[in-house]
Amino acid sequence: MEAGTMVREDGKRNFALREGSGDESSVFSGNTPRQAALKAARRLEPGSSESSADRVELRLREKGTDKVHIYEGWAWEETAPDDKPDWMPQEITEANVSKQGIEHIEE
Repeated sequence: MEAGTMVREDGKRNFALREGSGDESSVFSGNTPRQAALKAARRLEPGSSESSADRVELRLREKGTDKVHIYEGWAWEETAPDDKPDWMPQEITEANVSKQGIEHIEE
């Protein structure tokens, strides 16, 4: 493994969600930035449908790098499928993201 890369043994990478203030209190892991962005999007306030959900900018900095992956994320409530397992609630939060681009932070 080359020095400098922050890949964990299980192959997952850590992405810090950057607030407008530059605060990075939430960290999401994923094999890809998109996977981490989807996890972050599921925490958004869900809309009643995908089309009415608010779009929120998610800025995820890959830990150990100056790369910030920018996504638009949204979440909505969906009725769980009829064949859902018993533990699953009737309403589930679905989320989606769309990549906006990458920025490099000047520290």
